[in-house]
Amino acid sequence: MDKIKPLFTAKATATGGRNGHTASSDGIVQADLSVPKEMGGPGKPNTATPEHLFAAGYAACFGGALDFVAKQQKKDASKAQVTCAVSIGPREGGGFGLAVMMHVENKSLPQSDLAALVKEAHEKICPYSHATRGNVDVRFEVTGK
Repeated sequence: MDKIKPLFTAKATATGGRNGHTASSDGIVQADLSVPKEMGGPGKPNTATPEHLFAAGYAACFGGALDFVAKQQKKDASKAQVTCAVSIGPREGGGFGLAVMMHVENKSLPQSDLAALVKEAHEKICPYSHATRGNVDVRFEVTGK
């Protein structure tokens, strides 16, 4: 496992698990939670799941990694739209697991350039990609011009 030198630490507390509430220590992120109907829960309106929060974080982080890689190559990926879909379901070995489908679109970059930037951001830069590698099936759909 690679060790890091922390530059920033986010802290959040959840109370009540999947049917409770979560908030960051600074109050910026707050979400009421409920288990979706698809998983046998109440699916309360205006509530989130841990998968919503993970998808939002991964999409934002990956967008930043993509922009970083592009700037290093004198390209502009700042307008890329990153949509992250996080699925949860039972694992063959028991318990539950996640799968991720990431759609990256930027019509201002040629398809081949965008695909190369996405690959580099995923393999070398994005900490979410590093954390999921070997643990979560992460797939990409890339749409350039």
